[in-house]
Formats: sequence, C-alpha cells, structure tokens
Amino acid sequence: MEATALSVGKSVLNGALGYAKSAFAEEVALQLGIQKDHTFVADELEMMRSFMMEAHEEQDNSKVVKTWVKQVRDTAYDVEDSLQDFAVHLKRPSWWRFPRTLLERHRVAKQMKELRNKVEDVSQRNVRYHLIKGSAKATINSAEQSSVIATAIFGIDDARRAAKQDNQRVDLVQLINSEDQDLKVIAVWGTSGDMGQITIIRMAYENPDVQIRFPCRAWVRVMHPFSPRDFVQSLVNQFHATQGVEALLEKEKTEQDLAKEFNGCVNDRKCLIVLNDLSTIEEWDQIKKCFQKCRKGSRIIVSSTQVEVASLCAGQESQASELKQLSADQTLYAFYDKDSQIIEDSVKPVSISDVATTSTNNHTVAHGEIIDDQSMDVDEKVARKSLTRIRMSFGASEESQLIGREKEISEIIDLILNNDSQQVQVISVWGMGGLGKTTLVGGVYQSPKLSDKFDKYVFVTIMRPFNLVELLRSLAGQLHKGSSKKEELLENRVSSKKSLASMEVTELTGQLKRLLEKKSCLIVLDDFSDTSEWDQIKPMLFPLLEKTSRIIVTTRKENIANHCSGKNRNVHNLKVLKHNDALCLLSEKVFEEATYLDEQKNPELVKEAKQILKKCGGLPLAIVVIGGFLANRPKTQEEWRKLNENISAELEMNPNLEMIRTVLEKSYDGLPYHLKSCFLYLSIFPEDQIISQRRLVHRWAAEGYSTAAHGKSAVEIANDYFLELKNRSMILPFQQSARSRKSIDSCKVHDLIRDIAISKSMEENLVFRLEEGCSSYIHGAIRHLAISSNWKGDKDEFKGIVDLSRIRSLSLFGYWEPFFVSSKMRFIRVLDFEGTRGLKYHHLDQIWKLIHLKFLSLRGCTGIDLLPDFLGNLRQLQMLDIRGTYVEALPKTIIKLQKLQYIHVGLKRDYVTGIKDDLMERCCKVGYLCATCCLPLLRDIDGPLHKALTRRDACTFACCVKFPSLMMGVHEEEGAMVPSGIRKLKDLHTLRNVNVGRGNAVLRDIGMLTGLHKLGVAGINRKNGDAFHLAISNLGKLESLSVSSAGMSGLRGCLDKISSPPENLQSLKLYGKLETLPKWIKELQHLVKLKLVGANVLEHDVAMEFLGKLPKLEILVISPFQGEEFHFKPPQTGTAFGSLRVLKLADLWGTKSVKFEEGTMLKLERLQVEGLIKNEIGFSGLEFLLNINEVQLRVEFHFDEKRIRAARAAGADYETARAEEEQEARRKGGELKKKIREQLARNPNQPILT
Repeated sequence: MEATALSVGKSVLNGALGYAKSAFAEEVALQLGIQKDHTFVADELEMMRSFMMEAHEEQDNSKVVKTWVKQVRDTAYDVEDSLQDFAVHLKRPSWWRFPRTLLERHRVAKQMKELRNKVEDVSQRNVRYHLIKGSAKATINSAEQSSVIATAIFGIDDARRAAKQDNQRVDLVQLINSEDQDLKVIAVWGTSGDMGQITIIRMAYENPDVQIRFPCRAWVRVMHPFSPRDFVQSLVNQFHATQGVEALLEKEKTEQDLAKEFNGCVNDRKCLIVLNDLSTIEEWDQIKKCFQKCRKGSRIIVSSTQVEVASLCAGQESQASELKQLSADQTLYAFYDKDSQIIEDSVKPVSISDVATTSTNNHTVAHGEIIDDQSMDVDEKVARKSLTRIRMSFGASEESQLIGREKEISEIIDLILNNDSQQVQVISVWGMGGLGKTTLVGGVYQSPKLSDKFDKYVFVTIMRPFNLVELLRSLAGQLHKGSSKKEELLENRVSSKKSLASMEVTELTGQLKRLLEKKSCLIVLDDFSDTSEWDQIKPMLFPLLEKTSRIIVTTRKENIANHCSGKNRNVHNLKVLKHNDALCLLSEKVFEEATYLDEQKNPELVKEAKQILKKCGGLPLAIVVIGGFLANRPKTQEEWRKLNENISAELEMNPNLEMIRTVLEKSYDGLPYHLKSCFLYLSIFPEDQIISQRRLVHRWAAEGYSTAAHGKSAVEIANDYFLELKNRSMILPFQQSARSRKSIDSCKVHDLIRDIAISKSMEENLVFRLEEGCSSYIHGAIRHLAISSNWKGDKDEFKGIVDLSRIRSLSLFGYWEPFFVSSKMRFIRVLDFEGTRGLKYHHLDQIWKLIHLKFLSLRGCTGIDLLPDFLGNLRQLQMLDIRGTYVEALPKTIIKLQKLQYIHVGLKRDYVTGIKDDLMERCCKVGYLCATCCLPLLRDIDGPLHKALTRRDACTFACCVKFPSLMMGVHEEEGAMVPSGIRKLKDLHTLRNVNVGRGNAVLRDIGMLTGLHKLGVAGINRKNGDAFHLAISNLGKLESLSVSSAGMSGLRGCLDKISSPPENLQSLKLYGKLETLPKWIKELQHLVKLKLVGANVLEHDVAMEFLGKLPKLEILVISPFQGEEFHFKPPQTGTAFGSLRVLKLADLWGTKSVKFEEGTMLKLERLQVEGLIKNEIGFSGLEFLLNINEVQLRVEFHFDEKRIRAARAAGADYETARAEEEQEARRKGGELKKKIREQLARNPNQPILT
C-alpha cells in the first residue's frame, strides 16, 4: 500500500519533470540564458523521482520520509509554476520590448538561482538524513539492523530455513484455534516494519471459525503513553458490544466497577484480544498483569515492530515460525509457545472459502449435523466439525445480509443452470467494495436449487499477494475434503495432508486432473484484482473441467469481470440496495425484525434512519456495521440524531465502525499513483453532485493530471482515467453515454467514498473546501479551492483563511462574490464557475490578469451576456465553455488564443427570465436602446430586478448585445457568432454551436480548421449551403457533426450537394425539415448515433430501409414523425438495424401505429417513447425484440380543446369539461401501458416498462 503523500508527490513530480524536460522549456531556458541552472534543476527532479520510486519499492511510510516527499512535491509545484511563468512572460508583447527584456532576464536569472538553491537543499536532505536506502546504500538502516539481530538471536534464521527447505509455515488461525486451555500469547513481527501485519491479523480475527470459538473479542491499539483506564474501558466496551448487551458501559463508571466488569469477562469467558502497535516491554508488563487469572483458553495476539518485544511477549520458551512472505523485504513471523497443540488441518482464514463439500452429491450439511465416521481419525473429525460450524455461522450471520438480493441470486442461479452452452461457463459478479459480492455468491453457493446439480463444490478466496501454487493447493485440498468415498479418503490421506504442501504446479495439476475427472464442478473464485491472475488460472483449470461445470468469480473491477466471462450476459454488475431494502436490512440488524422500522410504528426513528441510510448510500456493509453498532445503543431518536450529526467523524474515528473504512480504502489503496491524484480531485465537488465527464476530464488535462502520450491527447488520456475509475467502482455511472456502451456521460461519487477522498486530500493540502463550519486554520499552501454554497463569510474572513498565491484551481458552487477572484492568483489554471448565480459581465474584469489560465467555464451563468475583449490576453487558454449564457458573439480577440482547443457556445432560451424578458421586449426599438444607455427610464422598468443588476449591466445588455444581433437578424438562432479569422486557431479540436448565418466568411474559416473533430453549426440555409458543403469536405478528421437550419424552409436542399462526407463521422444530428434523407448518409459506415429533429421525412419505409443498412448505428433518435404508421421490418436479405441498441421516438403527434416485425433490431436494448400524442396509438411486435431490457414511456395525450369549447358553448361548465378530457387522456395512457405490458410479458427477455 503506497502512502497518499508518495502517490501525490510522484504525480506532481512527473508533471513538473515532463515540462522541465520538454523541448519548449529548454528553448525558453536558452533564450533567457539560464540553461545551466535549468539543466541542474531538471536533473535533480529526475533524481528525486528515482528516490521516490525507491521509497515505493521499500514501502517506506515513515513520518520523516513523508515529510520529505511533501517538500519534494511543493518544490516540484514551484519549479513547474516558475518555468511556465518564465515562458509566458517571455512571449508577452510590449511596446518597450528591449528594456523590458533586460529587466525580465535579470528577474528570471535571480529567481532561477533561488529555485536551484531550493531544489538542491531538498535533495541534500535525503542524503543528509539517509531517508531512502537508494541515497545511502552503504548505511545499514534500523530495519536492516533489526533483521540481522533477529536472525542471530531470536530464532528467525531457523524459521526462515524451515520455511524454505521444508515448507514449514504456520497458519495464524491454527495457532489461535489450538486446543490449549491456558492463556496463550501469539506475537507477530515483520522484517520491514508493520506492513501487512494488520491485514493478516484481521483476516484471522474475522475468520468465522474463530468468531465461533471466541464469543468475546476485542481489538485495541495501544496508546502512547499507555493509559490503563482507557485500555480497560476499551476492552469492556468491545466485549459487551460483541455479546449484544442492551447498552455499552458509560464512561462515568468508577474504576472499581470497570475492574469488576473486566474480570468478569476475561476470567470467566473465552476471549480473543488483539493488541496493535505494542512498542515496549514495559507496556506489556503492565498489560499482562490484567490476565493473570485467565484460564479459559483465551488468546492474545500482539502486533509489534520490535522483534525483541515480540519474542518476550510470547514467553521465554517461545519459538518463531514464518507466517507469510509478502515481498522480498517483508516477511511476517509468529512467536508462540512451543507446546501449543495446533490443529494441523484447521480451516484457512477466509470467510466462506472453506465451505467445502462434505459429500459427492450434497454440498450443504444441515445445521447442527456432524458426520461421524469411525474410519476418520481425530484430525478428520475436527475438520468436519469446523466446516459444519462455518455453515452454521453463515446461516446465522450472513443470511440477513441477503435482504434485497433475491432477484440477483435468482438471476445468477438461472445463469448457472443454463445448459445452452457446450463449454464451461464463467459468471462474473463485480461492483464496489462493501456491496456484499462474497455474501451474495455465498448465498448462491448454498442455494438448495444447486444442492444436487454438481458432483464437486469449491469456494476459494484469492489471497494477497496472488500465488498460483497456493491457489492450486487450496483447490486440491478442498476437492480432497469434498470426496465422500472412504476408499479415496484412505488412499489419499497422506497425499492430501502431508504432500500437498510440498507439491509444485505440475504435481498439483496432476492431482486436480484426477480429482476432477468426469466430475461436474461449481467453483467460486472470490476477489480477483487483476486480469493476469485469471490468465494464469484459466489454462491450468479449464482443460480439467467438464463442460457442465460452472465458475463464479467476484471482483471490484468491470474489466476483470468482462475478461473472465467473455459474454456480456454472464457479467452481473451488483448495485447498491434500494431504499426499502436498505431500511429492512437496517431494521433487521438493529431490532432483529425486518419490518420494525415502519412509518406508522416509529416515525421518529424512521426519519433518522433515512438520514443514516442516505450516508450509507445503499451499501450493505455500511448498513450492517452501523446497524450492529446501533443495536447496542439506546434505541431513541436522540441517540440516532447524535450519530447523524457526526456520522463522518464516527466512521473515521469509532473503532466499532472502522471496518467500513477499511474495506473501502482497499479500493483506494489499489489505485496506481496517477489515478489516486485524479480520485482525490473529486473531493472538490459537493455531496450528491452529478459530475459531467466532459467537465472533469478537461479539468484534469488543464491541471496536468494527464499529458499527451502514445499518439493520444491529454484529454483522451484523461478519458481513459475516468473510465478506469468507473471500472474500479470508485465512481458510479449516473448517465450512460449515447456514444458508446463502455462510456458514461456523467457520474456520482458514493458518500462514503467521497469521505475518503476528502480526508486524504485534506491530509495532503490538495483541496480546501470553504464551507460552513470549516476550519479557519490551514497549514501549508493549498492548490485547489472549492467554495460551497453554504459559506456565508465576508471579504475579510476570506482573506484571513485563504492564501491565493499558490492556488491552481478555483471552483464555485453557489453565489458569486467579487472578492473570490484576485490578481494574486498568479498560477491559477482552472476557473470553474459552472452554474454560478449572480455572476455578471463586469465581474470578469480581474480575469485578464490570470495569464496561466487554461480552463474557463461560465456554463449556465445566465448573468453573462458578453465576453470582454481582454479575453485575448489569456494566451494559455485551452478550454472555453459558455453554453447556457446569453453570449451571442465571441470577441474578435479570441483569434489570438493559439492554444485554444475546445469552444462550447450556445444560448439557452429556457433560462430567459425576469429582467431579460423585459429588456428584450423593450429593446426592439432603436430609440429605446439609446434611452436605455442614458438609463433615465431604468427605475420605471416593471418587475423584480436582481440585486446585482447595475446600470452598466443594463447598458451592456441593451447596446452591446441585443442591438447588434437585432440589426443582423440572427437573434432567433441558437448559437453564438464567431469572428472572422477563427481559422488561425489551428489546435481547435471542438467548435460547438456557432452561428454561421451572417455570411460565408466564417464557413470558409471553419473549412480551414482541418484538425476539427467535433463541429456544431446553426443558421444553415440555402444561401450558405454551398459554402457549408465545401467546408465539410475539408474536415477529414470530423467525428461529430450537428447542423441546425435557419428559417421555415429548414434543411431542404442544404445538404444534398455534399459529395465527400467525413468518412470517420460517428455522430450526426440534423435539426430542421428535410423531407428526404441526404443520400450521402449511407456512406457513413462508422456512424454510431443519428438524431433527426423536425426532419418530417415523407417516405418513411424508404428512409428506414436506408438507415437500417448502416452497420454500426447504435442510437437512433427521431422527433417528430410525419405519418400514421411507423413500420420497422427486416430487408429481404441481411438484417435491419443489426447494431441498434437505443431507439427514441419523440412527439408521435399523429401516429396511430408503431410496428416491429420479427427479425429486426435484434440487439435493441432500450426503446424510449416520449412527447405529445394526439390519437390513440398502438404498439405491436415488442415480443420480437429479443434483447430489449426496458421500454421507457413518457407521453401525454393531447386535450381536445375544440370539444371543450363546444361543451362550454352548449352550456357545460368549463372545468367539468376539462376534467373529463383529462380523465379521457389518463384512460388512453393507462390503456397504452396495459397493452405494452401484455406484449412485454410474452417477450422471453422479460423487459420492464418504466
């Protein structure tokens, strides 16, 4: 597990080093005369990166190293900022060029010297303090010294030799479950600190068999300095929580009462106690006095980084044995009493993995049933009893956790029992940590429906680190146990018990082949973490299995699930629980009654429970753990309210709830360092925020989190990072992309995952969230500032909290305040004001000074109606997003932005409100425009005015925005005008929603932007159609094209002359009347999405046959449709719409019938029908859509106003007549739903209607 500081440090250092080593930076250094210092700094950064890699290899997480890494990170930030600052100032024009250049050179030289000294100083600290082995190989550090001493004195050398030569290792569960009735102490020590100790001990601590043997359990971190009272208090609390008493002991108990409670637990019951981080023998001397009368077979496990302490805790007659080798540098050893009576064939420390078979024909033993065969020796009987106890444990403790999973269990069982395939089937279950994947497949594994379907049953959890040999041994061992033939047991007892441990791959494969011969088998392989693990297992296992065998795999990653199963239908994405199921599960854990939490019975508790469940976000692990905690607390509204008020802190600090964070952090710890930085960046966004993929990946690219490589742009690399986080279940898909099955347009972050991101980012000063109740003290420089909507501070408070000089991004969620942007933000790269309220044109005055700005989003800021000319000063700008504003024209200076790659513009008419409506109505006359400039009439404008509206705002909107657009006659078109000369932006990748209705000059410019991949234009008509054809024919890289018409004639005759459409076009959207489809559409062999809005195509059958032949078309949107019948039928040869997944039909105004014939749209997954309908409409053939999963119906039937008026003229009451029409519309809607459901019921895929 790599520390967050190290991950973030490497990410920042890579960015800085990449820029420092770039040809551009070297050219700047040459021009400024600082080549020598620049080369030194770059080389030092490279050396620091090497040291960081050494730190990763050594798994060095000491505080000193972390401090140095943070210093390196901050230095790398400064280096990158300074080098970019030099480059920006060098390129800035000046009237006094020569004198200014001399001053700049002097300033740069001085600053570079300071930077060099700083880099050198940080680098020397590594050498000076021997922080990382790579910097001082000749020096033996404390870990190496400990290892040498341990080898010589404490028996480690003998343990290592026994493990290597005789394969003699001990299992921690075996040591714990030894038959001794005396108190036994087991101490765990590692050769390289505490890495891996907690994981190994925790697995044994949570082993089902251990839980049964030791009903009283406690896990305590030894505090420094040691506090006896806190120690005893913690033990007593956990003992009672484990036993499920009504309430935990109050802290006000006297020491005498505590002592009495403690002695009653440890002296009279069988206890398991873990002492984490014991550092001195003096602490142990105090602790062991508490257990002098403990004689019930209790166990104490001690975790220590000091080999001498570990050895002495276990006793003078202790011996050392190897537990597990985690890496070349880290091996774990256990110290224990030599006389411990270890059960040799005890169960391995995994949750359900050893629920092995006990008979050939029945893999489930009835609760309480123990097979007793006189032919079995003692060890064999013990193993049988252990297996039975595990089943009883699973039935009691995990069955309730299957609440809400009935459908998933049924679906997976159906997949297992499906005999269509003639080969081994692999069913994959994937999802984020804590969803209960293991519990779910455990429920499937134990299902009575499968009890006699297979000859063999095996459940194995993949251990970490992955070891193929150990996995094969586990499979062979369970298959041996699974045989019911006495002869086979007798024949193979020596082989299974003594020889398996020494077998290697070839021998183990032979054993498996014999055991699996002519046997159908159900195998569960739990918790894959990499595709390479499956690639090693598959060739060993598949050739040995019968074709009727089935394998179930679980993983947190989607790509692993797909890789293992190979078929989409065999991949099951486990989702969070629905609210009602989550409420039942919480009720079951707290009250042992799934229906106890009812609105009628306990409205107060239900109210608080909903808040708890909101935090849990449907995650079963969180619900179960919190429910278990609440079960032992007073069941009152006040108690639950207290938990809700501090739930984030409780989840982080409360030891009873730490399991939730531990499980979820496993996913975070498994991220590579570049993804950790991207994940921590998500803490910028508010709770429950829907985060657009577009927004996030462009921000990552602007921040330098992704860089161009291997022919991919920085944004494309960022897109890969986004999908990888989704693949690892670190983000949850919110809206599936219409472009690709693998993509998503937006995501959300689970509340508990977000808490981890917030906590880790705060540790590293990466993100500071300015919100109500936040700390006013910040240690160190912050890089990303997010201002929440609930922060109500003033200017002085803002200045007192935030140092703006090192900020790289500013994100605003809520209302604008003028002091949020300052010229002090010298190095800021990202300004994200999407959706900000109260932001006006004149508030942008400070932005022109932010010369490092790369990302500017004003999306949805309805107060913005003009962009200032000084936008041309932002020479580093790469992304400009002003969609949803009132900007109707981009300033002429935009053509100076040579690095601009993405422009998103476009008006949002549905945002027009209040003062805008009033001014637009009044500003239609030139005379009034002039009068508004003088503003004598502003006070007379009716209606509410926004508090931020000023004279300047009104003048700007009237004279600078509306008057020019009114005069040019383009005010009715969505899209903004761009200036002539846009062709100079050679790096432009995306140009969205520009209005080309002014003339042909802009279209000629667009035709010269040969690097364009995405283009959206409005205002196309017959006058500029030829220029548009010519422009499109030059854009060979175009992948997405959106075309909107101008005027009533629509697009008729505007598109027909395109002779060479872009061959790579994947998305095409046409807005406007067509009547007939352009013939060149059939040439678009890569087209994935087609949207036709207002096309009014007359020859429907011809058009559908035309479109049905597009080989890659996955999404088709038609709105509205001209005609009474929609008829989809297969062609005479081949298939129609062979790749179509989504069909959307909107505004079927006069349509009476939509018909699907058998053999068409065989891959259709979703049918969407929406909009206004005039007539009763019928759907037929839905049963022939064999792959459909869902039909979405969002329609309204039209009220017949003529009949209402006629009824009113005849003397009927208007309201009564309208109510009758509404009732008739509802009747039609209900009848339509009924008929659709009847057809879907006949569909073998059983799709749903929503």
